[in-house]
Amino acid sequence: MKKIISFSLFALLSFSVFCQTDDYEAENKGWLVDIDKAFAESKNSGKPILANFTGSDWCGWCKRLTASVFSKKEFQTWAKDNVVLLELDFPKRKQLPEKYQKQNAQLKNAFKITAYPTVWVFNLDKDEKGNFSIEGLGKTGYTKTAQKFTSDVDQMIERGEKNKTKEGEGK
Repeated sequence: MKKIISFSLFALLSFSVFCQTDDYEAENKGWLVDIDKAFAESKNSGKPILANFTGSDWCGWCKRLTASVFSKKEFQTWAKDNVVLLELDFPKRKQLPEKYQKQNAQLKNAFKITAYPTVWVFNLDKDEKGNFSIEGLGKTGYTKTAQKFTSDVDQMIERGEKNKTKEGEGK
């Protein structure tokens, strides 16, 4: 009996480590955490990615942005129709799975993030080698209301669409 219990405990611990990444993804309530999944969703839907670079467990302004914008029904309804949500977290009191630590660090460098929160809106493309190219539409930080935040992002998206139209006309 003892061997079965210890094996079961080992199997349970191994399973929980294996599923750590899936658990982290499931905890984010509508926000993707994997750039590849965000890219696929963006390509399928035609929506740009809205990436929130945050320090979720230590950054006061990040917590305020979540409370005043991201947790509001107005924002959530708007987001479903307009963007693919991506959270890129840099916590201090909890540890992300290594895969996301590396991914988030690379994206932090690519976007030259120096302060939190920083929210980037962008389109991604991928070449045949699997390398991403980024078309930045704009960035913002803390905003007091969901209405102001969504209005600002709508303007970024609209400018990006106008630029694409101009580029297409020039060819």
